[in-house]
Amino acid sequence: QRKKLEKHFRNLDNAIGLCGDVSIDLDCINAVKAAVENFGGLDGLIHCGAVHSSARWDELEPDDMNRILEINVTGSFLIARACANHMKNNKSGSIVLTTSASVLFGVTGGNGQGGPAYVSSKGAVIGLMRSMARALGPDGIRVNAVSPGITDTPMVASYTKEQKTAMRERFPLRRFAKPKEIAEGAIFLISDKASFMTGENMHINGGSNFGG
Repeated sequence: QRKKLEKHFRNLDNAIGLCGDVSIDLDCINAVKAAVENFGGLDGLIHCGAVHSSARWDELEPDDMNRILEINVTGSFLIARACANHMKNNKSGSIVLTTSASVLFGVTGGNGQGGPAYVSSKGAVIGLMRSMARALGPDGIRVNAVSPGITDTPMVASYTKEQKTAMRERFPLRRFAKPKEIAEGAIFLISDKASFMTGENMHINGGSNFGG
């Protein structure tokens, strides 16, 4: 993964890399500061940092639950707040958070599926997004979210053939999302093409929300 990132990083005209923890407030503040100093301002945020847990309700340890919530929920809040504090100065900006189609179904965990910790954390991100959208709207800041279905990532590649087949059956399109398809949705929401959209959760899940 690092080699792939470094390869793409070299092809970018203007980018920086930072090391930090989204669950630490100061790291988020410093990330925004670095962006402003290097690029002259900050117009938008697409936040997709998260950790996953497939532990079922009777397997989940309290410490694991807290870790998932701290990174997925508190981390989303802290980086969004750090960005919003800067965007307010310009009375404009766009924030896109990432939730999950698993919130629609209440998946129970096991077999690589998100368990209660992951699902509840992503549900909380939807509530966070809508609360911030209402609060920041008067400052000209839009806040939305993308809700991806199962996406063809290295994690999915580790599933068995049987698991993949069962998962594809949920989708009318009978395939997983490509990472680019999720990214395109986020890019649309952060752009001026979505200038009158805020508080919305965009489902990009191949129709799995209404079954096969």
